[in-house]
Amino acid sequence: MPSVTGAIPREQRGHFSTVPQRANFNQSSARARRNERFNFQLLDGLPHLLGTAGLVFRPLDRQGSVMTTAETVLLIAALLIALLIIGNVGFSKLAEWRNPPIGKFLESDGVALHYVDRGDPAAPCVVLLHGNGSMIQDFTISGLVDLLARSNRVVCFDRPGFGYSQRPRLRIWTAAAQAALLVRALNQLGIRHPVVLGHSWGAFVAIALGVRKAYPIRGLVLASGYYFPTARLDVWLMSGPAIPVLGDLISYTVAPIISWAVLPGTLRKIFAPRAVPQTFKNEFPASLVLRPTQLRAAAEESALLIPTAAQFQAHYSTMDHQIQIFHGTEDQVVELKQARDLDQALLRSDLHLVPNAGHMVTYTDPAAIVQAVNSMTNS
Repeated sequence: MPSVTGAIPREQRGHFSTVPQRANFNQSSARARRNERFNFQLLDGLPHLLGTAGLVFRPLDRQGSVMTTAETVLLIAALLIALLIIGNVGFSKLAEWRNPPIGKFLESDGVALHYVDRGDPAAPCVVLLHGNGSMIQDFTISGLVDLLARSNRVVCFDRPGFGYSQRPRLRIWTAAAQAALLVRALNQLGIRHPVVLGHSWGAFVAIALGVRKAYPIRGLVLASGYYFPTARLDVWLMSGPAIPVLGDLISYTVAPIISWAVLPGTLRKIFAPRAVPQTFKNEFPASLVLRPTQLRAAAEESALLIPTAAQFQAHYSTMDHQIQIFHGTEDQVVELKQARDLDQALLRSDLHLVPNAGHMVTYTDPAAIVQAVNSMTNS
């Protein structure tokens, strides 16, 4: 008898019963869980299966080709090198923006030279040549430029590759090559018979000017110079950026970072046993020193240090100019014996050993150096 509620008769319920539906759902869920477990087990074992088959599981690049581990490492290295190059170029531009040129420019033999010209143009002239890795500011901060300019015309150059002077790559910038360039520049400025003061590596260029018979000078002042070849490990350690091609890569990638890290220690060493002057810390544009182009120039001069000394030692006994030699008794960069041996080799020289002074003897007793220069300009 049909139900008044409209329920389906028992004999018609078999096909629509909810019990079989729950059973079917539970069976499907169980199968799905088994498949899921199998899939995860397959993924977990895939590297082992591929390794057993002699295959390597590797990512694909955009073209769908497989990249090996070596290719991935090379790609990362290339990206890192590119970032370092871009960063160092940007750092150089920022350093130049923050430290603009302080002097004038002239072009000599196709090379732009940066220089300052102080004092009375009609007075005797003194030419100042800085050491390796430095620039004009070395002499202005020490006070030498202002002291000398009281009674002389003072011309101070950024040597090729340093500060804002160019250093064309197609030339080997030996001391003799730099001297030849400076002679042309001095002639353009109308300067004859100057006293030439060279500090550290700049002493080589001063000596190269002194041995040139075609250009007359009054005399030389050599401060903290290196004059005779010796075994020096530090020279080879600093010469890396001078290596062709590889040196450029070093100069534009890791060299600025390494130089930045060691710069404070280097400054302490060259000024020791005295402290680094506060004026030097505040005013010297150290960021310009860290530019890749200047680091390469410094490396080239490091590589040329010993060969230049070996070449020049044969000329010392023939130099007939008056030469004043200054050297700090506590110099940790160039041994005191170098100055003593040079004094013995020269025909006309005076040796000034500055007590309690290091390599930067120009900061320790600038008044004595000025007096020595003036003794030659007034003679």
